[in-house]
Amino acid sequence: MRSSFYRLLLASGMISLLAFQSSAQTRFSADKKFLKQIGGEFINAGSQYKVMMKELPAGKFPRNYDPAAKKFEASGPGWWCSGFYPGTLLYLWEQTKDKQLWNESQRILGLLKSQQFNTGTHDLGFMMYCSFGNLQRLQPADSTKDVLVKSAASLSTRFNPAVGCIKSWNSPDSSEFLVIIDNMMNLELLFYATKVTGDSSFYKIAVTHANTTMQHHFRNDNSSYHVVNYNKHTGEVIQRRTAQGYADESAWARGQAWGLYGYTMTYRETKDLRYLQMAEKIAAFMLDHPNLPADMVPYWDYNAPDIPNAPRDASAGAVMAAALLELCTYADDAAAKKYYAAAERILKSLSAPVYKAAPGTNGGFILMHSVGHLPAKSEINVGISYADYYYVEALKRYKEMAGRK
Repeated sequence: MRSSFYRLLLASGMISLLAFQSSAQTRFSADKKFLKQIGGEFINAGSQYKVMMKELPAGKFPRNYDPAAKKFEASGPGWWCSGFYPGTLLYLWEQTKDKQLWNESQRILGLLKSQQFNTGTHDLGFMMYCSFGNLQRLQPADSTKDVLVKSAASLSTRFNPAVGCIKSWNSPDSSEFLVIIDNMMNLELLFYATKVTGDSSFYKIAVTHANTTMQHHFRNDNSSYHVVNYNKHTGEVIQRRTAQGYADESAWARGQAWGLYGYTMTYRETKDLRYLQMAEKIAAFMLDHPNLPADMVPYWDYNAPDIPNAPRDASAGAVMAAALLELCTYADDAAAKKYYAAAERILKSLSAPVYKAAPGTNGGFILMHSVGHLPAKSEINVGISYADYYYVEALKRYKEMAGRK
């Protein structure tokens, strides 16, 4: 029997859906010319992924394409990005009904399935919910649900009650407990597990992680640190720093986008206004920042010293657009219009030749000009799997919002 806790969550989810539909029906007016263009974008993206299929080595997942080196890089199923390729294929199949995309998604999901038992990573949300979560949404099956619940159980093993967080990275010092802002994105898998099992332990871990992160990861201006190092025994904060950003006190662009998306999603799943307020504070930091370019595709770090010549990060822009298109459905009218207009501007920018690869190029990746880890001189100005995933997700959200009018 489903628990009362689960029924409460289900009811709040219905309220959320009705609120989304009402907002989308009354507030937002899509650009008709761009809306017409989006249909072609899905078809073109599907053609690109057929190019990618030919590039992909057997048993591997696409990671990035470096145009300077003309090099396609792949990874194994345990890499944190492994869920984005099947997830993007499923999004594109949903829009195009191209059987070749569906067949490839099923093949690659078979390679990914074993990761449900992987307790050595915090990224099971990215890996399993972006992939099997989309499969379950499109074609529900008990076997897929079981994969997702087992994945959530594996992720839960990394939770430390003394810290109040899910562990991200290992440290040479066994007393340290490293948590990155990216981890907010993995909570959606836990919320799902509670909804389908009635087991509230997954939900409680997710909200505890969100609360601890909200308390310790953010500065007074509502920008976030990349990494917080806790004492695993006491939960005391030892250090706040960066790994992939410019400096410890800088605002790494993709990290800000992860936080925006993560707290928007957490509000959706809990209806706790604290998370909506946090998401809106993050949005204000990003959208009002003097270093945000006119096309709204961020530099890789808001405080990069070589702006305006610093590399852009299309992946940060794509995550930001997808998040804003959900956040605008929860905000008051003035803020909602601002978020919607910003997301639309980002999507138009990413859909232009400056960022979108020409057909048959870029190793099959849809977008160019993403930045993975600039301080490590890794994945700079490349096509990358998560940029494509969130770009396609944002296009889908934009289309569906317009379709409800």
